[in-house]
Amino acid sequence: MTMTATRIRPAGLVAIDREMARQHADARASFEHNTAMAANVAASIRKTGRLLLLGMGGSHAVSRAVEPLYRAHGIDALALALSEQLGQPVPLDGKTVLVTSQSGESAEVVRWFAEAGSVADVFGLTLEGGSFLARAAPCLVGAGGTELAFAATRSLTVTFALHLAILAALGEDPSAALGALDQKQDNDITQALAALEEVTTIVTSGRRLQGVAEALALGLTELSRLPCFSLEGGQLRHGPMEMLGPKIGIILFRGNDPTAELVTAMALSVVEAGAPLIVFDASGQSPVAGAVTLSFKPASGLAAIFAMLPVAQRLMIAFADSRVDNAGTPVRSTKITRSE
Repeated sequence: MTMTATRIRPAGLVAIDREMARQHADARASFEHNTAMAANVAASIRKTGRLLLLGMGGSHAVSRAVEPLYRAHGIDALALALSEQLGQPVPLDGKTVLVTSQSGESAEVVRWFAEAGSVADVFGLTLEGGSFLARAAPCLVGAGGTELAFAATRSLTVTFALHLAILAALGEDPSAALGALDQKQDNDITQALAALEEVTTIVTSGRRLQGVAEALALGLTELSRLPCFSLEGGQLRHGPMEMLGPKIGIILFRGNDPTAELVTAMALSVVEAGAPLIVFDASGQSPVAGAVTLSFKPASGLAAIFAMLPVAQRLMIAFADSRVDNAGTPVRSTKITRSE
């Protein structure tokens, strides 16, 4: 009889565990300690009625997730990758601009400020109060300092909390989102992980929760080194359904909002196509037969995101750990991307 050695958890994942363990406390502190700056940003947004959200990687995924929340306040909000704004810029006149960079040091951030010159209503969101971004613009600064682990976990949660502070200053009631942040999400991911055992790629998708789907796809790719990607629900429907089958894992996000029925329709199609399906479900509706459902209290917007995100993070990490030996240690990239 052979003894199996106890596998040592990779250092990169231990670092991520450390970030995740403090992300909720840091997010709560970030919400509470940025009230004054959030009020300034909200005043600017009220004045202009237009908001441009710029960022890269996980920061851009956060912008994509909050874009519909600002639109719900009647704001003309657009999230754009900072690299796109550098190459094919949208006009900035009459807009409030929010530049997000957890390190505050990304190559695109540095170049954008050098090239944009003086823009009146520019603000930043960062985790690093001493960073280039924090020196270049008035910033909301997340608690707990720079995230050290490779894939974004704590930085996402903290940045969402900074947006919650701005949305609260715009008149949104933050209590449901704060409640979700304080509630421990202990969903069992065993079945979800088992469903993904044979897949060669994972595609994440949502409708109003598309931004959080994009954040998860990025983390899955970074950590598992498999080509995982995200398609907004309608875009997944228009042609890419051809890829569906037993080797393609699908993860859908369904909230308690008017787009839930469209997510349900997609879930039924995915099951019919024989692709393994996981649904992060805060819709309050019945689970879809044939899907592995991770259920949450009915919620939408940031309340749904704060509930789902820690569970999505656990699934992402467990999946990566099952695929590569040193998950969490980048081999082709660095935490702070200093080259374009």
